[in-house]
Amino acid sequence: MFNDAPPAPPAKPGEWATWSILIVDDEEGMRHFLLKTFLPRCHFAAAAASAEEGAQLLQQRRFDLIILDISLPGKSGLAWLQELREQGYAGDVIFITAFANLDTAIEALRAGASDFILKPFRVPQIMHAVKHCHERARLARENFVLRRSLAIAPTHALGLVGDSQPMRQLAAALQRIAAVNSTVLLHGESGTGKELAARALHALGPRAQGPFVPVNCASVSPELMESELFGHAKGAFTGAARARDGLFYYAQGGTLFFDEIAELPLAVQAALLRVAEDLKIRPVGSQQEFPVDVRIVAATSRSLPAEVEAGRFRRDLYYRLQVLQLNLPPLRTHKEDIPALVDHFMASLAPSLGAEPFALSEQEMAYLMQYDWPGNVRELRNLVERSLILGELNVSALYAQPAAQGAARAATDLQTLERQHILSVLDSVGGDKTRAAQLLGVSRRTLERRFAEWSAR
Repeated sequence: MFNDAPPAPPAKPGEWATWSILIVDDEEGMRHFLLKTFLPRCHFAAAAASAEEGAQLLQQRRFDLIILDISLPGKSGLAWLQELREQGYAGDVIFITAFANLDTAIEALRAGASDFILKPFRVPQIMHAVKHCHERARLARENFVLRRSLAIAPTHALGLVGDSQPMRQLAAALQRIAAVNSTVLLHGESGTGKELAARALHALGPRAQGPFVPVNCASVSPELMESELFGHAKGAFTGAARARDGLFYYAQGGTLFFDEIAELPLAVQAALLRVAEDLKIRPVGSQQEFPVDVRIVAATSRSLPAEVEAGRFRRDLYYRLQVLQLNLPPLRTHKEDIPALVDHFMASLAPSLGAEPFALSEQEMAYLMQYDWPGNVRELRNLVERSLILGELNVSALYAQPAAQGAARAATDLQTLERQHILSVLDSVGGDKTRAAQLLGVSRRTLERRFAEWSAR
């Protein structure tokens, strides 16, 4: 932790390609030495001779790390660090000093310093300290992404299921385009597995070791979407008591997946277009920009050309996203995969539900094969989950009049089946639209839009 840390080899050029480092030291020789050390290895490095000068630089741009001398003319390094923490600065700070004792070191660490190095020091020593900070920041991002993924991602194992021609074609297309860094637009009906395809793109490509960060554009309020994506500065808006990093920051080196991108507000669409073209982001309320190394994958169940014509989606952003487009097949076009999907969901969901998988009879499987699945694979998964809980196949939600009773089947056109299914799920939860939306795998806003469309007919 202190000056007895083992020497580390210098970082390779570009190892900290997205990092910005601020050096604050009143010795010109030290500033020159550290700038020469870090400029070839990071995105940006700057130097200041006092805390006051450093504060001015921090107002101009974001810095991930500050290398700070304790003894400075005017405000001391310790006093400035305490101010920075109160103002919400969350980056790492490494103290350097020629005059220190154990009490000073303890005070520095209590103030929020990441490390403490005595002058004079060698290049490997400062490199070791910076490597440690960089690694800690990387792990913090990964932990954030993991916690978010556990809260958002489905519990079943990832991977494409099915050996039909449409699924083989989809798998081949995913393998072809995974290796490139171009933006991808995934189009498909609700429940066709667009996030699954996005995760496959990430896992098959060179960014597989980086984070996969999903954001559902329909589930975040329009007022908060820009802050959610780009972060915000302290005081940027009411309630912004401290600075906060956005999802672009946490997706560094990986993939940022925009689900239901047609729901993105127009103002945020303009900001996203700038990021996609410049690969730089600016937190809300800040004048600072910093680079991002992120692959953008977007998905929609709506027709973006129609949204463009209606004025709800920017034409230039649509063209920017549509560098590569994949259309995901609805389940009704590859029903031969239904038995494999049922087996997959039985095996993957049963342990978490504490239930025993069971086999379907030929009649039950034939019943599933004749249904057109307006909710696609998600609807099938929900059916298997309900059936596991009940201990038998539960098809009450599939048809308004069960075919097994010899009654006439409900209409089979897609819109009618979708309406019947939504109303059935809504009835099963006592009219709770929020819970129904969760079971259907859509946002409350999407569900409300469906009801509005039905009322307008």
